[in-house]
Amino acid sequence: MSHTVGIRQAQKQKTRQALLDAALQLLEEQSLSSLGLREVTRAVGVAPTAFYRHFRDTADLGVALVEETLGSLHLTIGEALREPHDEARIERTVALVAGLVRTSPAHVRFIARERHGGVAAVRAAIGEQLDRFSEEVAAAFAGEPESAGWSEEDLRMLAGVYVDHMVMTASSFLEAGPGGEAKVRASAVRQLRLISLGRRHWLDGP
Repeated sequence: MSHTVGIRQAQKQKTRQALLDAALQLLEEQSLSSLGLREVTRAVGVAPTAFYRHFRDTADLGVALVEETLGSLHLTIGEALREPHDEARIERTVALVAGLVRTSPAHVRFIARERHGGVAAVRAAIGEQLDRFSEEVAAAFAGEPESAGWSEEDLRMLAGVYVDHMVMTASSFLEAGPGGEAKVRASAVRQLRLISLGRRHWLDGP
């Protein structure tokens, strides 16, 4: 009996992933707000009613795509933040963003488009993920000597600058394509160095 349940669960998960993959491919040419669930189920080869066994609607599917794209990055970014030296952390962070764009361009394009798109639930899900990144960056910075005397508000502001820069850099890698990766990488590293330098002098006064 348990073997049969296991097979059913595996098949259900397979269908769910197929729906996510098909939606992501269709979203290369359109926004989520214009995507119809029948388009998705047709691409997978299942009945429209099967969609509702996995998602309430296309907005719910979009939220799942946000989690698939960003949810798994927290551990990886946490490892980058634990680099003891600014230069190594900057290089590793930019390399992480470049690698994500290289291996998952459709996911990155989806986040870039839907961050300010027409589906409120997806905008909120992206915002929540980026807020989590900001909290993690702020927590990492709080324990460093350079942050002595910083207010919690200023640490969150600095973390937000870093996270916004990561999103901007991902978009730049997408637009540049493989041939322009080196130039975008060099520019992103220089910009983060500038932010890092400003951080060291933030409390110097006007």
